[in-house]
Amino acid sequence: MGGGTEAFPDLGMHCQHSECHQLDFLPFKCDGCRKAFCLEHWSYKSHDCPKPDSKNRKVVVCEICSTSIEITGQDMDDEKLILEKHCKSGGCDPRKKKKPSCAVRRCREILIFSNSCTCKNCDLKVCLKHRFPADHSCKNVSSGASGNTVAQDSFLVALASRIRKEWGKYEQTTSSSSSLKA
Repeated sequence: MGGGTEAFPDLGMHCQHSECHQLDFLPFKCDGCRKAFCLEHWSYKSHDCPKPDSKNRKVVVCEICSTSIEITGQDMDDEKLILEKHCKSGGCDPRKKKKPSCAVRRCREILIFSNSCTCKNCDLKVCLKHRFPADHSCKNVSSGASGNTVAQDSFLVALASRIRKEWGKYEQTTSSSSSLKA
């Protein structure tokens, strides 16, 4: 099935679509049927691949116990059968621990790694909406705020000192250049 040129006979392949057979120097190899295709016929639909779902994955969540079940390959259409099998196998337990939610009263946000935050003052795990101490009525807000104020004050004092120092250098440079002009 090789193609190529006289100088490089192994370079490229002919498209294996029944009506094409075009020589392609950068052919696509299908994951499903393992045949080589040109740019026009590389997709599953364009060459009517018999195994288009061999690498696809899908996750189904059990409504009873919130367990996620991965489905791959040919089981993609049998979601109901997979869930029934899960329930009958004893893997489904309605008493399983519920997913953690935000600790703020009346907030029902489910916490996952990307939308949760732990307060540095009171160690309470909350959603991003309630991450600031004032938003979740933090118990240690007064001690945390005063610590931040001291840190901010020392930073501002250091910054002001640095600015005065740089301004002094600037004034010396401008005064010496003006005396040279005179």
